[in-house]
Amino acid sequence: MSDGIPCVRVPPTAGERTRTMLAEQGLIDTLYEIDTTEDYLYIPVVDSTAVPDQFDIVTHVVNTRDVPTSPADKLGFDPSYERLGEIIIIDEDNHEKAREVAKAIVESDIPVKTVLNRDSKVSGPHRTREWEVLAGEETETCHREYGYTFRLDIESVYFSPRLATERHRVITQVDAHDHVIDMFAGVGPFAVPMAARGADVVAAELNENAVEYLSINAEQNDVDDNFTIVSGDVRTLPDSYTDWADRLIMNLPHSADEFLETAIRLAGDECMIHYYDIQHEDTLYQPGIEAIRSAAEPNYKLTVETRHEVRSYAPHEYNICLDVRLQRR
Repeated sequence: MSDGIPCVRVPPTAGERTRTMLAEQGLIDTLYEIDTTEDYLYIPVVDSTAVPDQFDIVTHVVNTRDVPTSPADKLGFDPSYERLGEIIIIDEDNHEKAREVAKAIVESDIPVKTVLNRDSKVSGPHRTREWEVLAGEETETCHREYGYTFRLDIESVYFSPRLATERHRVITQVDAHDHVIDMFAGVGPFAVPMAARGADVVAAELNENAVEYLSINAEQNDVDDNFTIVSGDVRTLPDSYTDWADRLIMNLPHSADEFLETAIRLAGDECMIHYYDIQHEDTLYQPGIEAIRSAAEPNYKLTVETRHEVRSYAPHEYNICLDVRLQRR
């Protein structure tokens, strides 16, 4: 039994709904049992600061759960991996070690259908990569992120579960009736939740496989009414979207700068651009800022509201984001 850990306290009538929501966000502390009293359910959480504000957080004594078998129990070390629905992704250069890790994952209590090892870097216009299948064979899955579900085939589309926190940061800035254009929408991890918040969203995507999943994900998350899918290059968006956007998502590191002229055409009188880039640690932000300024001035005043490192990309290189507000002069 614990000495008292952070728990979400809810009435029993809201218990299953709350448990499901917290589980989808990866917030339930599975080392402890959910406790039930006559008046409340106490659901242990791993990070009380990440729990949505509508929930009541209390410290409560709960019983410890029988610890499931983990890959570390099999290996003697804790391997690094990512979960994508029922697919586990590892990144291991040593072939024998990769197979050892995959075997330990399959033999653990982790629910998994397929274990994949990254076999190449992201490349090409569709930002896909090669995969080594270490266990199982299914590469299509349904991934849950902050209460939304995304169906995808990791072999034919780009999707990174590592970016969930960054996507959530941007998504929560969107208001109902905002005009949003996701210029490189993929299967919809930015666009679908933004539409669910009430924004009018245009999702442009070049990869035909991703477009199919984008349509599926819009439907299964009930955002069809205010959601427009454009199959093809965002630069071909019709003139009806000129001066239309209140917010632009430019998540195409390495080459987003090539689309800035289009972004400026699409931007309304006031527009927030979320611009993603990959740069060396010595010049993290300045190349992106200068590229946006060159495209936007003199028609717009430019204000950099946020600049931050999203994640490490390679030795001395980082995936960064610039939140830049444009105001027409």
